[in-house]
Amino acid sequence: MLGDAAFDCEEHHRLCHENLGIAECIIPIQRRNTTRWPETPYRRAMKRGFPKRHYGQRWQVESAISRLKRCITSSLTSRTEENQIAEALLIVLTYDLMIVLLYFAPGRIRLAA
Repeated sequence: MLGDAAFDCEEHHRLCHENLGIAECIIPIQRRNTTRWPETPYRRAMKRGFPKRHYGQRWQVESAISRLKRCITSSLTSRTEENQIAEALLIVLTYDLMIVLLYFAPGRIRLAA
């Protein structure tokens, strides 16, 4: 699962760990105006196990999410959680298909710059 800075809250970390079985998360690159040790369990675990060596590629994730929002949409219209999940999956699938079409048929499709 990938998420930009807007999804960095303790509730989302708990959901990822407890419900989705995601073992690792990446912490924000910018500190939140504090030098204290994090008080919540998931933030402490993230700070303790932060993979400094691999962190340099986070900009690619942020760039991909931004590009997807510009090319297709930045919001979901469905109301139920089940339909929101389906809509999000279809948006990502549509974006992936746009990339494939662009690769195999350049000039026929344009992605936003």
